[in-house]
Amino acid sequence: MICTVHVELRDDILDPEGKAILHALHSLGYDEVSDARVGKVIQLQISGDNRDDLAPRVEEMCKQLLANPVIENYEIEWPA
Repeated sequence: MICTVHVELRDDILDPEGKAILHALHSLGYDEVSDARVGKVIQLQISGDNRDDLAPRVEEMCKQLLANPVIENYEIEWPA
């Protein structure tokens, strides 16, 4: 099974990389963009097919390694 983890900075955390992208987009004439935030997407291929069994393990992975819960939020996406 493959699940996807989306990690992004919390809203109250400054995102200098996002600000740099916003500035670059504006300098290229894309003035309709009002904000940019940068995150990461992590795909995990996991042995097993029972989401109920795997979900707690992936949650643990996020808290211990994939995201910094002090400054980042994460969302786990499972296949339909």
